[in-house]
Amino acid sequence: MRDVVAHLDEWAASGRRGATATVVAVKRSAPRPPGAKMAVAGDGTVQGMVSGGCVEGAVVSVAEEVLEGAPPRLLHFGIADEEAWEVGLPCGGEIGVWVDRVEGEAMERFAVLAREGGRGALVTRLDDGAKLLVDADGARTGTLGTQALDAVAVAAADELMWAEQSAQREFGGVPVFVDATAPPPRLIIIGAVDLAAALCRLARVMGWEPSVADPRGRFATRKRFPDAEHVLAAWPDKAFAELAPIDRSTAIAILTHDPKIDDAALEIALRSDAGYVGAIGSRRMQATRRARLLEHGLTPAALERMSAPIGLDLGALTVEETALSVIAEIVALRRGRTGGRLKDAAGRIHEVGA
Repeated sequence: MRDVVAHLDEWAASGRRGATATVVAVKRSAPRPPGAKMAVAGDGTVQGMVSGGCVEGAVVSVAEEVLEGAPPRLLHFGIADEEAWEVGLPCGGEIGVWVDRVEGEAMERFAVLAREGGRGALVTRLDDGAKLLVDADGARTGTLGTQALDAVAVAAADELMWAEQSAQREFGGVPVFVDATAPPPRLIIIGAVDLAAALCRLARVMGWEPSVADPRGRFATRKRFPDAEHVLAAWPDKAFAELAPIDRSTAIAILTHDPKIDDAALEIALRSDAGYVGAIGSRRMQATRRARLLEHGLTPAALERMSAPIGLDLGALTVEETALSVIAEIVALRRGRTGGRLKDAAGRIHEVGA
């Protein structure tokens, strides 16, 4: 939704109606994942794509009908492998596309979340178009028709909004699509070191929001970290308080090599909801660190959450390569993977929710 909401806003401001076409299902391979959108205005203006270009014309025609008052529609496009290259989907596969008007309280609230960088999920029935919007705090707008259906939809919405994935589900024979929107992932770095600067640069390329904190004011300066969203000359407790909330989409990398700073940060990070907590240091350093943290009251289960030594085993030598190994580990954890070479793996390369 974030990709098209600005265009929808522009059209609405000028009095033009808008519809969205959303990829809701993918089988085998396709150019766009579930949740990908194309927006269509009443005057025929189009933004975004739902495929490699082969089905857009048909989707626009249906969107124009929907804008004129036809009910929302679920479209299916199947592409045979031997025909795929000719029609524009060289990967082959099948896609399902839901076409609907941009209207109603739940849809409007969903647009607000996307526009303002909020987190939530819009659950849409693919039989009658009923909608339920679930915010990150559990607030609901709309209904799918029954309390039982709403209850299972809320659970699915909570799962997928934090996984930052959209997917089609079926509840009691009712097909629904859970469309998630989320703010950019946050990376909090404790330690104003050279690796932190490299991490900030790479995180920005990824579309993340990195922040750096270090009580040593001579190091924690905006000049040294121009790519950081925030640069705080503060001890970990004050830094985390200022950067709150620490939620499941927050990654924390602890890099100072100074036990006074690192231990203080780990005691807070490992008790928080952070989805990733990594700490730099040799294996020998990690062993002594774990012993200290146990003495400070952290449980063995809490320590199991710590990625230490930090990063994937890439054989990194430079700070840039080390930053890549850390970012790669965070991405792998967020996607439920362990890293490794794709040539040695089995199963899907990309999880597409279908």
